[in-house]
Amino acid sequence: MFAGLDVTGKLDTQTIEAMSLPRCGVKDKVGTGDNRSKRYALQGSRWKVKDLKYRITKYPTNLKRSAVDTTIQKAFNVWSEYTDLTFTPSTGHVHIDIRFEKGEHGDGDPFDGPGGTLAHAYFPVYGGDAHFDASERWTVDSYSGTNLFQVAAHEFGHSLGLSHSDVREALMAPFYRGYDPIFSLNEDDIYGIQALYGKKTKKSSRPSYDQDGDYDESKVNDRKEPAPKPSGDHDLCKNQKIDTIFTSADGQTYVFKGDKYWRLTEDSIAPGYPKMISSNWPGLPGDIDGAFTYKNGKTYFFKGSKYWRYKGSKMDGTYPKDISEGFTGIPDNIDSALVWSGNGKIYFFKGTKFWRFDPSARPPVKNVYPKPISNWEGVPDNLDAGFQWTNGYTYFFKDGGYYRFNDKNFAVDRSPPAFPRSIGHWWFGCKDAPEGTVGTSESRDWLINEEGEYADDASKIYHETVYRFVWPMFNGHAYIPENYRRPPRQ
Repeated sequence: MFAGLDVTGKLDTQTIEAMSLPRCGVKDKVGTGDNRSKRYALQGSRWKVKDLKYRITKYPTNLKRSAVDTTIQKAFNVWSEYTDLTFTPSTGHVHIDIRFEKGEHGDGDPFDGPGGTLAHAYFPVYGGDAHFDASERWTVDSYSGTNLFQVAAHEFGHSLGLSHSDVREALMAPFYRGYDPIFSLNEDDIYGIQALYGKKTKKSSRPSYDQDGDYDESKVNDRKEPAPKPSGDHDLCKNQKIDTIFTSADGQTYVFKGDKYWRLTEDSIAPGYPKMISSNWPGLPGDIDGAFTYKNGKTYFFKGSKYWRYKGSKMDGTYPKDISEGFTGIPDNIDSALVWSGNGKIYFFKGTKFWRFDPSARPPVKNVYPKPISNWEGVPDNLDAGFQWTNGYTYFFKDGGYYRFNDKNFAVDRSPPAFPRSIGHWWFGCKDAPEGTVGTSESRDWLINEEGEYADDASKIYHETVYRFVWPMFNGHAYIPENYRRPPRQ
């Protein structure tokens, strides 16, 4: 599973090639798909400090010490680039000890000579040390031999608390794929390390919680969300209803509508848009129903009874194919599709129902589906689109309005102005779009009025009781007393 291969039940060419690749010696952490909530894998321990010291106590014989020193620091910098972690070489007490050893070297996990296991490292709870097989021909900035930088960066991921990832493109995948002169961390690696140590910037774009783990509404404005920036009105400002929205493997966010697409910046629409969908995704039609990028780095598009798969801008095989063939159990003509960050599963929405699709399960859709969309508290039926943005929130879109979904509370967020808010104002930078709540009370929580405040005292008491006491007791399924009567809708 950690090779990121399709499950075929056969010993095919891809499987044989993956088995023959040199790999990391750290044991894979295997668990059930339902229990694994993220694509990356966390071992369970981390350093309590962010200023870490390291020492190289034994060097390889085929490289200059200065080259090794520089490369090791460069490998640590891979992780400090996205966190507030710092790594300093030291001759005194250190957190991470680095050694190049051959065969048996005192830890009960001997190396096997050239090829095979390249290195292994220990998680923070076990000391964090990293050992490299001195029998390998370690190289720097070269296609020959084994690239020290990439292997070291991977091992230090373990030293910091990351387990192996099943995303093939991730640095924390267990197999060595050869020298990459333009190396960069995969978003899966970034999400993993930031889950342990937070983001490098002090402003968090993840949900804020207080010391007791409760949702802290006072910090809602500290989260990174599209900031309205007035711009010249464009097609999306005239009619803000969209077909789909998704984030590609390289982190770009695109909006599709009809046969055109737009790229979003953090505060508006990028200049030079719209463009024709067919110009960037040859062979893909317009009027797309839904789209998402999966953990394999490939983007899937759905329309009617068909779907297409792309790797970047290139069609990944012969498409279109029938949804019933590639996504058994999912209906045609969906409204929206997304990968939910809460568990890494694929969710499809249509009308008043939703389906959960798990490619690793058999069948991929359990017989308890479909279920009512009302299970996603505050999310309306008949959606236009949904996706997870770069700030970690799940967003749903309908009729020119959007809803920010809090994965921890499993409900649309509670902050004034109430949701839905204007897509045009907050996402597209439309100068005449309203800043506050849009739509009617039918499309919002019945507890909140037009000003984003509780409709009355009873609503406030009920809402706070459910979220603070009842919801945690029932594992996310709130119990509503039978004799409680909802106040009139506003």
